[in-house]
Amino acid sequence: MKSDVLSMENISTVTIDYRQYLSTTEVAAIEHEVSIMETREAAGIEALKIIQEHRGWVSDDSLYAIADLLNMPEAELEGVATFYNLIYRQAVGQFVIHLCDSVACHLTGYEEIYQTIKSYLGIDYGQTTIDGKFTFLTNVCLGGCDKAPSMMVGKQHYQSLTPENVVEILADLAKQESEND
Repeated sequence: MKSDVLSMENISTVTIDYRQYLSTTEVAAIEHEVSIMETREAAGIEALKIIQEHRGWVSDDSLYAIADLLNMPEAELEGVATFYNLIYRQAVGQFVIHLCDSVACHLTGYEEIYQTIKSYLGIDYGQTTIDGKFTFLTNVCLGGCDKAPSMMVGKQHYQSLTPENVVEILADLAKQESEND
């Protein structure tokens, strides 16, 4: 009788010591959030936001370091990170455009605004301009239905959009960034 031997491949695991990866400023900000929560794990979303604010997005290594600091499973923190559409798990441009594609926006000119942004920047949803200035994303609802169509860039909301004012907004953002170089 022939014996079958199970072949077990080595599974790589990643361990990141937060003390060697996160800055003291990041750790202090996260620990502050922990101090006002009931449990360390409850600070997960705030910790992700802190890292994203400092680094622009949340890399795998950042996620592992946060999980280590909060003493929680990486998979649990990944679930939190991927649930919220304002946590970026891949590199994004300096300006992240969230175009609302709710029913209200569709009824008030969404398609024209979408085409204007796509044409002006030369990118589609999920893409970043070659110069790294803009990333274009969709968003289910930005809460501006009474002044639709709307978009958000960073923390700034723009409402009652027209193709003309969208181009003006994007041009102003590009100019603002180039003045800071």
